[in-house]
Amino acid sequence: MLTPPQWPAPDPARFRSVLAHFPSGITAITSLDAAGEPVGMAVSSFTSVSLDPPLVAFLPGKTSSTFPVIAERGTFCVNVLAAGQERICRALSVSGGDKFADVAWRPGPHGDPVIDDVVAWIGCTIEAMHDAGDHHIVVGRVDDLEADTAASPLLFFRSHYDQLASA
Repeated sequence: MLTPPQWPAPDPARFRSVLAHFPSGITAITSLDAAGEPVGMAVSSFTSVSLDPPLVAFLPGKTSSTFPVIAERGTFCVNVLAAGQERICRALSVSGGDKFADVAWRPGPHGDPVIDDVVAWIGCTIEAMHDAGDHHIVVGRVDDLEADTAASPLLFFRSHYDQLASA
């Protein structure tokens, strides 16, 4: 077997700039801490993995202070944020403080927060975690899910929030 050539890694700033040209939806990964209080983080690295069994994945940074709480609980809810929910995304993107002070939600599968008016929610149990550079790959087994077919998603493109254009 031939060994592929080794290329030097691109500069991190250039890497980030180029990948910013890939539009992504924004999710809020939510769970509960040991005291039953809501915790959450905004994540744009979310994907479907498998139909049988139903699996999804998200990629939290290893420096996240929220992810260890989610990992310890073992369950989470993926909330696909809707256009107009940029405020929620920003609240869940900061470290510390009461991120849910102005976020309306109800308990979903496993009691994890389902945020009001999201495009869709997906309740999961952690199936596997993998090391991936400065991130984890977290695979979740889908236990329940629902979508609002009339809602439009919040998007992130070229480091700005956006939404789908109306047809």
